[in-house]
Amino acid sequence: MNAEYDLLLAGSGHAHLGVLRQWLSIPRPHGRIALISDGGAAWYSGMLPGLLAGRYRPDQCRVPLPALCACAGIELIQGEIVGIDPDSNSLSLADGRVYSAKWLSLNVGSTLEALQVETCDLEMVPVKPFVGLVRAWYAWQQTPQPLAILGGGAAGVELALALTTKVSELTLISSGKILAGHPPGLRTKAIRSLVSANAKLIEGSLVDSVHGDALLSGSKIVWRGKQLILATGAVPLPWLREGVLAYDKRGFIAISPTLQSLSHQSIFAVGDCASLPDCPRNGVYAVRQGSILAKNLAAALEKKQLSNFVPQRHALALLADGKGGAMMSWAGITVQGRLFGRWKDRLDQSFINKIKKI
Repeated sequence: MNAEYDLLLAGSGHAHLGVLRQWLSIPRPHGRIALISDGGAAWYSGMLPGLLAGRYRPDQCRVPLPALCACAGIELIQGEIVGIDPDSNSLSLADGRVYSAKWLSLNVGSTLEALQVETCDLEMVPVKPFVGLVRAWYAWQQTPQPLAILGGGAAGVELALALTTKVSELTLISSGKILAGHPPGLRTKAIRSLVSANAKLIEGSLVDSVHGDALLSGSKIVWRGKQLILATGAVPLPWLREGVLAYDKRGFIAISPTLQSLSHQSIFAVGDCASLPDCPRNGVYAVRQGSILAKNLAAALEKKQLSNFVPQRHALALLADGKGGAMMSWAGITVQGRLFGRWKDRLDQSFINKIKKI
């Protein structure tokens, strides 16, 4: 099936949710517009640790896309994207459908670094896609076992703090120091919280393979068990690496401050799949890109001048500490307490509730 659109929004990431949220309150641009998503709901990553810890229900952490798209006045196409032809502005789906548009906007996220698997006697579940992790976690709760989380970034640390009371033993494994790139004070508070929660922390172990029920760093056994969550570093989706777009050194789509591909200006890219100098790939910046993206998509369709996205110098980091509080970091200042936990809850729920009030 082939179809011609004025604009295709590929992926239901945070930036595209921000675009649709704006189109609920202001008229969306003229033209035929559709959102392509591999599922009927968009999950909000900021609430995932709380969901797995039992503090939220699944329906509180996801946005039903059919109703949202209908209210925003756009079509919803459900299917898995497996290919892109930048020269024809077309996207291929796993079932053979092909859609093209005058303008494309990519907010498709990333995937995780793969481990070499010799033999595997453990269940490995990646953090993304979220729906897969949620299903696996609910199944694991039927027969709780020691759990390992591989990855010492913010996602891995938050998950470890959220889940340590839900399993008999939890081990957080990081190839370097946890929360590398964050202020030392945040790392100190995170380690203190992990120790207080009786979580085991292994730093400086680069796990590169799986053999049976063992995680190996070279020939050294780092951990043995049956249940593993992968929260390792992000890498580009395979189908994006095969195109002729301009990429950065790691294979992410290189974009300009207007959020357009450096090689194909009819293609916008935001969030984890894109690379903009001095702009970290995380949910905070993806949400902020949404407002500029909405403005620029309208400008592109109306042949008007585009605006630049300017990444803020400092981004607020709020990591749930698993006890109802949160660790906050801003411009090198770090604090922790229940007040910041309530603040995080309010921010997370405000973001998703503004979209769900349709």
